[in-house]
Amino acid sequence: MENLSRRGILTLGAALGLVAVTETPKAWAWSSANSIAGTNSVTDPWDVWDDDTDPLLVSLLDNGQIPAVNNAFKSYIKNGDAIPAGLPPALTNYLRMHNKLPAWADQAKLDRAAAFNKRMSLYLFVLYGLGSGIMSTVIPREARNVYWSEGGADMKSRAAKTFTYGYDLNAPDAFKPSGMFITTSTKTRLTHAAVRHLLPQSAAWRGVTDHPIPISNGDILITFHSLGTYVHRKLTEWRRFGLRISAAEEEAFLHMWQVALYLLGVRQEFIPATWAAAYEQSEYALTPLLAPTREGIDLADILLNLTSSADLGITKGFQREFSRYVLSDEIGNWLRLPRDFVSRGVIETAWPTFVMFREGLSPVMPGTFSMFDKFIRGLAMLFLNNGTSASHTPITIPTHNRPGA
Repeated sequence: MENLSRRGILTLGAALGLVAVTETPKAWAWSSANSIAGTNSVTDPWDVWDDDTDPLLVSLLDNGQIPAVNNAFKSYIKNGDAIPAGLPPALTNYLRMHNKLPAWADQAKLDRAAAFNKRMSLYLFVLYGLGSGIMSTVIPREARNVYWSEGGADMKSRAAKTFTYGYDLNAPDAFKPSGMFITTSTKTRLTHAAVRHLLPQSAAWRGVTDHPIPISNGDILITFHSLGTYVHRKLTEWRRFGLRISAAEEEAFLHMWQVALYLLGVRQEFIPATWAAAYEQSEYALTPLLAPTREGIDLADILLNLTSSADLGITKGFQREFSRYVLSDEIGNWLRLPRDFVSRGVIETAWPTFVMFREGLSPVMPGTFSMFDKFIRGLAMLFLNNGTSASHTPITIPTHNRPGA
């Protein structure tokens, strides 16, 4: 199932509009000269994990301290919140060291990114939700890691936490004391370390994985390219519909993702310095690695059924065709998404007109405007705390894998 033909890979690469890809994944040769570190070395990120975090989580898990930590973290939400009292001293020291912006973060660029995210919010919800979210299910390692971890058994809760990460990242004050993204990233980084310790204990996961330890720096880079790089490319592609994006906004959007990668524990030598460098890196860390898996097909069905369970003002066929539209029919076929050619016709003709009207380039409101608008706004709020909160979903560190794994 996962062996792609040369023609299939090239078709997928063209559909996603990311890179010209090769027949098989290439040995890592991306130079850190193109990174924010600028050090001109070549290190395989799939053999790099998180030396600052992993030993700490092993200790917390082995000592049975995670439940108390999760309880204390309930009051630790905003970037400016005080570190909760009573945490294990090693964790308190860790938070003092890591729950903050890097020295090279540029607040002016982050503010510009926040303004850009606000202006692009409607399109971002579509691309992150039905594009990147579904693309994650055809990243084999990510799909298997999610499926066999604790979160894979409750995908609505897991999706809520994932969506909160994006919601916090796109908030106007994401990187300020009143925002939540720095703390959300730190909790996510701690969660990744826990999963790195727990999943290798799962016989079911070991039976399907091709790598002995999950969530390496390389795996996080794949996620970045399925989010930031993919979304950047689609937004620039939609310029032909009248979408306006300045060079300064593009730079700010990349800087936001550079900081996000740093906060997740990715080494600076792997963080692309430019969008050109990001596209070059994605030749190693995205398109050639996409493939269907049993776990991914199951997860995609669960995720799409979650969105169908809410009243988004559209049919299941429309929703699935929109995923095909923003990803590719090849990925749609991998995931066995049923076709709805009537909905596809509406999307292909009405979406450009919808964008033009939203951007003030057409005085005529398309007849499908309310349908698109309701659909996207429904996506925006669907997963937040299982639909019960408009602002926050608690991120908890797991203590076990999927039941039965």
